Amino acid sequence: MAAVGLAAGLVLTGCSKFDAALGQQWATVSFKANTSIPTMLQVRSDCDHIPNVRAEKLPKQQNQITMNGAVTYRTDNASNANLAQLQQCLQRYPSVAGIDFEDSGDDGG
Repeated sequence: MAAVGLAAGLVLTGCSKFDAALGQQWATVSFKANTSIPTMLQVRSDCDHIPNVRAEKLPKQQNQITMNGAVTYRTDNASNANLAQLQQCLQRYPSVAGIDFEDSGDDGG
């Protein structure tokens, strides 16, 4: 009986981790060609004040290749209003080429 309880507990733990992964949402910022790293960092910093929007950790080595797509915000608990605020903030910068809103349910295709 203890083995059955342990197995059930492991299944439930696995399901909760899977459900948590499914609830992940983020916004990835793309920049125009030749945008400097200091400009990317400034945009990241300036738009990190919005409720329920949190800038993700940056790569340790920051160069044009590693920073391409590295300005990402977690938006797991963001409302539509929070996402609109983020979009408005990012649109103030001419160096921002676009914003890709995704969630863990996206298949990338």
